[in-house]
Amino acid sequence: QVRLVESGGGLVQPGGSLRLSCTASGSIFRIFHMDWYRQAPGKQRDLVATVTNTGITNLADAVKGRFTISMDNAKSTVSLQMNSLKPEDTAVYYCYAVLSSRGQAPNNLWGQGTQVTVSS
Repeated sequence: QVRLVESGGGLVQPGGSLRLSCTASGSIFRIFHMDWYRQAPGKQRDLVATVTNTGITNLADAVKGRFTISMDNAKSTVSLQMNSLKPEDTAVYYCYAVLSSRGQAPNNLWGQGTQVTVSS
């Protein structure tokens, strides 16, 4: 049984920084990629950043130059470093992973979400 556990959300002033982490626990054979999504009240859930197990990253235009995504394959952890935060970054941030256990088909998992609030 593989689960995603997120941490690092909170309240921060505009221009501040937060670092989100998401760890996949359980019996894991391979992680193909891990992603961060966010959803503001009344809005759809949008893709923020992705990282593959080979280190290929992609960022949404709204966060380029401010956010950095990285994966630690050994620890099955993805991190999202968020700098120069803006009020429009306020949302619930969700971790998403595509991974497989040994001898099993790939699974798609969502984390529980962590609240990020950017306000003075």
